[in-house]
Amino acid sequence: MTVDERYQRLEDTVRAYNPTASFDKIRAAYEFAAAAHQGQLRKDGSPFVTHPLAVAQIVAEELHLDSESIEAALLHDTIEDTSATHEDIAKQFSPTVADLVEGVSKLTRVHYTSKAQEQMENLRKMLLAMSKDIRVILIKVSDRLHNMRTMEYQTPEKQKQKSFETLEIYAPIAHRLGMQKMKWELEDLSLKYLDPISYREIVDALDEKATEYDGFMSSIHDQITQRLEEAHIDGYVYGRMKHPYSIYRKMYTQNKSLDDVYDLFAFRVIVDTVSDCYYVLGIIHDLYKPVLGRFKDYIGTPKPNMYQSLHTTVMGQNGVPFEVQIRTKEMHEVAEYGIAAHWKYKQNGQGGGDEGRYEWVRRLLENQEGADAEEFIHSLKVDMFSDEVFVFTPNGDVQNLPAGATPIDFAYAIHSAVGNRMIGAKVNNRIVTLDHVLKNGDIVEILTSKNAKGPSRDWMKIAKSNEARSKIRQWFKKEKRDENIANGRSAFDAELRHCGIAMKDVLDPEFLPVLLKKVAYPTLDDLYAAIGYGGFTAQKAVSRIQGELQRRQQQRQQEQMLAEAVAEPKEDPKPADTPKQPKAVKSEQGIIVEGLDNCLVKFSKCCTPVPGDDIVGFITRGYGVSVHRADCPNASEEKRKEQPDRWIHVSWGTDTNDSYPTTIEAVCKDRLNLLLDISSALSTTKTFVLGLNTRSTEDGFAIIRIEIQIKDGAQLSTLMNKLHQISGVLQVNRPVG
Repeated sequence: MTVDERYQRLEDTVRAYNPTASFDKIRAAYEFAAAAHQGQLRKDGSPFVTHPLAVAQIVAEELHLDSESIEAALLHDTIEDTSATHEDIAKQFSPTVADLVEGVSKLTRVHYTSKAQEQMENLRKMLLAMSKDIRVILIKVSDRLHNMRTMEYQTPEKQKQKSFETLEIYAPIAHRLGMQKMKWELEDLSLKYLDPISYREIVDALDEKATEYDGFMSSIHDQITQRLEEAHIDGYVYGRMKHPYSIYRKMYTQNKSLDDVYDLFAFRVIVDTVSDCYYVLGIIHDLYKPVLGRFKDYIGTPKPNMYQSLHTTVMGQNGVPFEVQIRTKEMHEVAEYGIAAHWKYKQNGQGGGDEGRYEWVRRLLENQEGADAEEFIHSLKVDMFSDEVFVFTPNGDVQNLPAGATPIDFAYAIHSAVGNRMIGAKVNNRIVTLDHVLKNGDIVEILTSKNAKGPSRDWMKIAKSNEARSKIRQWFKKEKRDENIANGRSAFDAELRHCGIAMKDVLDPEFLPVLLKKVAYPTLDDLYAAIGYGGFTAQKAVSRIQGELQRRQQQRQQEQMLAEAVAEPKEDPKPADTPKQPKAVKSEQGIIVEGLDNCLVKFSKCCTPVPGDDIVGFITRGYGVSVHRADCPNASEEKRKEQPDRWIHVSWGTDTNDSYPTTIEAVCKDRLNLLLDISSALSTTKTFVLGLNTRSTEDGFAIIRIEIQIKDGAQLSTLMNKLHQISGVLQVNRPVG
């Protein structure tokens, strides 16, 4: 199928459910994406634009979203992977479409201290955009689904990394949004790459028993359908098998074989009204023996993701159990597509105020305030994918909490002030301990007092919800800062001693900024306070700085060796008028440093020297020898006189590196095609460009700064002469200082 045929299929799909869609804008988005991604290929060799087309097809075919969502799906990679900007998309399409694309894009231009932090910040950005417009996550999940469908073209390492991330993050998000169909596919595809052998075994086993299973399901289907007809109830029945991932979890967590997994089958009965749902429930219990304790009424108490249905497990023929779900057609749409069902057939991106139902997204973000990367990702998964219990306030209001929740979780779910003033709790009118595990249907009353001293640190261990733990941490963070600092300092010091690290090394003025950057806290007191209230751990703090401390110790040794190498010997047998020439020894990166072998060498970024430049070396504190150009302001005669003992003679060796980074700056009379001519000069001289920045002045000049990688000074001189020959180029120089 050609690219244009793929687009036509997309347009036909949208027209089928939304004939009044803005097809001119959808086509414009397709053409914009095709032009922006021109020349880019996917791993399978196909044009890159096939990916946004496939994502838009999922958004249309699976979710039936509005025109703006289709446009955003087509454009979703343009900000991240092309030169297109948010402003470009806002101008040509709409600010809403631009915001959707921005929300789906990763934070690619920011550098992070760890992969976990990068993942956390990207997730936080996505959730923030999601809290403003839920369509962001619908497009993102569709994007991930297509990536997983085409994962066979990636390396095994990439397959496992993406599959794990999908299982940990995107499947739970799809679950939380009620998008069960997409959740199941994401889980199955992730399992396929994470444990291919087990996946293949389950699929093959299901294929072997397909005839047997089909016979059982056909029999149950016919029995239920016949009874519905006899009762004159308009509805339809269909059955399904458990998905491979669901079977996998049961087999490998409970150490069962496929034959031991009994609840392989589930049937759905779709009817017109709520009253019909309860009537059908009676029919099912009349036909089959119900399993006690396996009935759930999600119509009376819907799940937070708006899921509604009646669930019952019954015993079928030959004692084989199966689940029956009974719901209306509207409930079924929500069950299959979740929040996406509320966007169907809506025009111009008007969401009918459904975002208010997703206040939990904002709460989720608030609850992670101050959390480090690993904790954020873990708690996100817990919040998204936890089983739930439904309990009641004394007034009859329903509260949903994670499984295993206690009165502490309930109190903080009501309000942080209720939790902070709690002195006890009643469940079903009986006083209980604070670690009492709540059950479905419990009526919970919180006992409070104005004289309460606030939460106990032990509550952090009792609470099951991240919301409760976050609010407890915030209380200690706000109310007990001095105490937190003292406790945190003590814990940090103890962990340092445990690892054999001296506190004085950590508090070294030169090392302290490095420490604070590694732990991502602005001051040492902030770090201590975070450890004290439980937002960070002393173990994590020390583990992040151990490697840096060891590196600095090695560098100090090198520095000492350097100082000894350049120092005058105490006894010199030669006459005073014959100065001793230090021994020149080959060092790193083609640089010869007097008197020292294999010395750590770095090239100064202020002047970026290249082979052929006159150079001089400066002995740094902890980073070896920094090489400057002799004409660099930071290596001027005045600077050398200030610290004469730290300046050392260096020179270029014979076997230099293949390339060196440097910077040139051209001052030009601004004109049309100027940048094109400069690019041509760079190309003809075979110069590798690392970066290019231009700015125009009010008086009609342009200043172009080019970061390049060259072999030596001769290549640099050739390039600068070439640039001088371009019409309008007034000056070419190498910036210093």
